[in-house]
Amino acid sequence: MMGNALWRRNLALALLTAALTVLTGCSSFGNWFEKDNTGKWDAERFLVEARAEMSSGNWAKGREYLQKLEARFPFTRYAQQAQLEIAYSFYREGETAQALAAVDRFLKLNPNSPAADYAYYLKGLALFSDDLGLFGNFLGQDPTTRDPKGMREAFDAFKELVTRYPDSRYARDARDRMNWLVNALAQSEVNIAYYYYQRSAYVAAIDRAQAALRNFQGAPASERALAIMMRSYGALGMSDLQADVGRVLEKNFPTSRYLAPNTRL
Repeated sequence: MMGNALWRRNLALALLTAALTVLTGCSSFGNWFEKDNTGKWDAERFLVEARAEMSSGNWAKGREYLQKLEARFPFTRYAQQAQLEIAYSFYREGETAQALAAVDRFLKLNPNSPAADYAYYLKGLALFSDDLGLFGNFLGQDPTTRDPKGMREAFDAFKELVTRYPDSRYARDARDRMNWLVNALAQSEVNIAYYYYQRSAYVAAIDRAQAALRNFQGAPASERALAIMMRSYGALGMSDLQADVGRVLEKNFPTSRYLAPNTRL
């Protein structure tokens, strides 16, 4: 009796194992079939399907099709397009590091591509970390909330674009963004100068204000930078230098409110 029970238990285990094997095989077959349904797609079909997925916000699925496209049609213009659209999908998802890596890979593989200007533009956008839009959309944003390092890198990417491809369709927007970035960087520097001024660290305040004037000539923040310098020299008892800076402020900004002695900075 005991032998029969043991035999029945072993049989049941064997049947269970066989069932699990069949289920696993079906699952594997299903995965194989799912992958195989793109087997007869041409490159154009991959692009169409990928763009349809991405237009619906399915960035990961779109990238999957683009990666298959690049793998199946290497060294073609379709592969180049796939590389760019992979980078764009990462940018739209806010995955800056992956977007930058994808752009750099594209430029390394295709340095002479007709789309290289777009790659530099996309790199600038990813570093800029902003939604799509032109210069008017930047107004009202607080530059101090942005990372100065990221802003400098974004400026360099846009500068690379306008230097290499001055007639590019993306050059005008890149220049607008560069102008905004210069003003934002100058404002950030002046805000730091004011931070030091408020804490009576007048020498540090003067140094940062001078850096803003030196590195970002003509930026709107120059007016306040001069005012901080003028007040800081006055607080240090350096009346001659205070007067010199005051004259520069008056010459460049004759209607400046900072020319009044007690105006708040």
